[in-house]
Amino acid sequence: MMQRVLTVRLARLFTLDKFSPRIGPAVANMSTLLIQQPQYSWLKELDLHEDNAGVYNGCWGGTGEVITSYCPANNEPIARVRQATMAEYEETVQKALDAWKVWADVPAPKRGEIVRQIGDALRVKIKALGSLVSLEMGKIYVEGVGEVQEYVDVCDYAVGLSRMIGGPILPSERPGHALIEQWNPVGLVGIITAFNFPVAVYGWNNALALICGNVCLWKGAPSTPLTSVAVSKIVAEVLEKNNLPGAICSMTCGGADIGTAMAGDERVGLLSFTGSTHVGKQVAMTVQERFGRQLLELGGNNAIIVFEDADLSLVVPSAVFASVGTAGQRCTTTRRLILHESVHDEVVAKLTKAYKQIRMGDPWDPNTLYGPLHTKQAVEQYLSAIDQAKQQGGTLVCGGKVVERPGNYVEPTIITGLPHDAPIVHTETFVPILYVLKFKTEEEAFAWNNEVKQGLSSSIFTRDMGRVFRWLGPKGSDCGIVNVNIPTSGAEIGGAFGGEKHTGGGRESGSDSWKQYMRRSTCTINYSKDLPLAQGIKFE
Repeated sequence: MMQRVLTVRLARLFTLDKFSPRIGPAVANMSTLLIQQPQYSWLKELDLHEDNAGVYNGCWGGTGEVITSYCPANNEPIARVRQATMAEYEETVQKALDAWKVWADVPAPKRGEIVRQIGDALRVKIKALGSLVSLEMGKIYVEGVGEVQEYVDVCDYAVGLSRMIGGPILPSERPGHALIEQWNPVGLVGIITAFNFPVAVYGWNNALALICGNVCLWKGAPSTPLTSVAVSKIVAEVLEKNNLPGAICSMTCGGADIGTAMAGDERVGLLSFTGSTHVGKQVAMTVQERFGRQLLELGGNNAIIVFEDADLSLVVPSAVFASVGTAGQRCTTTRRLILHESVHDEVVAKLTKAYKQIRMGDPWDPNTLYGPLHTKQAVEQYLSAIDQAKQQGGTLVCGGKVVERPGNYVEPTIITGLPHDAPIVHTETFVPILYVLKFKTEEEAFAWNNEVKQGLSSSIFTRDMGRVFRWLGPKGSDCGIVNVNIPTSGAEIGGAFGGEKHTGGGRESGSDSWKQYMRRSTCTINYSKDLPLAQGIKFE
């Protein structure tokens, strides 16, 4: 009964999540599709068409609902995708499990070679794929290309890792015995990704899951289905060229029904979910109900703290990049800027000047630094948050308006004067609004950083080395990413990415994140002719 209640609730939340698709007609008139216009002919380089199959399990298919992908910069339809039915989901899971029987027998370094080829294939298409991310998600072109580069980089990382993963040989207290750790794949890894990083997050999971011996089932965001299709076609070509089952990297485009099925499916050995804290909580409950394994990458209400001794020539560009980049739609976006009272006014003045110089425009224009929000719903959330901030005592210093032009454009916004614990300050709103707070002491600044429910990314700007190590220590930041003299966003792939508290606790990409994609066994081997027991126990 509990499982059924959770499943129904989760389906509703998937539909209402901030990562849900734009609301629009299910099928756009063929003559209006951007893919048919000459300036978008490069989409054909990614083997995209007016109508695209949204299921891949070694074969392309999809007979479910037809959805239209829209460009956030002008709200015009790009192309259409046929989503998976529940029957096709079941077929895909079974084919992925069958493919695992082949893939698990491939030695890890050989699996690494396949991942290397995937990275090389992405390099060949990096400009076209980066342009698609820009067109469909709305982030600027250089960020779109940079996101594909993250997938490439993690492929390179995973290739080396494929020759290094494993457990230690431990000392046994019994003579003639060996004690070892054995790591094995979990089997099928389900990957649910969000609209804001439609390539990179899949790449972090996919590359590591593959070298660990797993197969993958990917459900991308319903509002970026073309990116999911294009990436899957690149990966599928590599698998097919090596005579491997394509279902090793399966994909099902779909909505709440597919996501809910993955969360409740006992055949999914690990479910990696990227999305809002609200939906992530329900995903966690559904997976835990079946004692499954989950990897959660959820919200972040990230802060930069600027002390009186900070180098302001680093602070201003860092704050601008971290608060305005991707139009405030990164999970690591800086949403709170906590300034020492002695530098508050100077930093706010410099930030305001910088904000007014930000070049807004079409995201695929190389000169653009700031593009649109992903959906019209996000524009409404932006306006609502500004109204709430004003009602709670905030002062609008810069921005605050919807831009009168096609697409989902809003002005990047700075708000000062709010209490550090104002409800809106403690609310993660996925838009470019920066709340500037004023503090007196190190103790209260650290406390303000930690008082929000999320614990993803954090940063301080200071020259005081004692303060740096207090920040890194047990009484400092409680976040998963703790920076000094750099922004909250822009994490490298070599470190583990993820956060604490309501951010979910998951870790992806570097360090020992690979362990989440494997199960550990402690193995004791008796190579003697005796049978001594542990702890010196005699049983005679």
